[in-house]
Amino acid sequence: MHCHTNLNNLLDSSWIDISEFNWLVSDLDIVNFSKQELPIDFRENYSILSSENFKIIIESNVQIIWGVISAVKKNENPKFDKVNFPYVEGNDNVWKNDEFQVENAVFEITAWDSSYIIVKFKNPELSEKFKNHFEEAIGLDKYKF
Repeated sequence: MHCHTNLNNLLDSSWIDISEFNWLVSDLDIVNFSKQELPIDFRENYSILSSENFKIIIESNVQIIWGVISAVKKNENPKFDKVNFPYVEGNDNVWKNDEFQVENAVFEITAWDSSYIIVKFKNPELSEKFKNHFEEAIGLDKYKF
């Protein structure tokens, strides 16, 4: 079984074309097994990445422990609260369907303590592709703590 907190496994090109999006990453805590320099400034609370820079992260050997990753259409800038940037721990909205921390995100990935990956979609077609690719995926509304 693949580790879903590894972006190379999670964002497999058979279900998603990452080049269609820009990416907002925030509240990140990762393990960089490759020790490769990544195009993220970890001194900042968030980074907005082009698909090319995000691809570098995906192709490196990185495991996400905590973090929010939001995909926004390439021709848009992410709309989010820059004071209360997207975060994971202590955020009850992470567990609610239809609650996105980036207003115009097409989909949002939340890594929860390297134990869970929560993926929310606004696009039903993309959601269906994800569910078909990851048969073990369950709806957030069906998840029991």
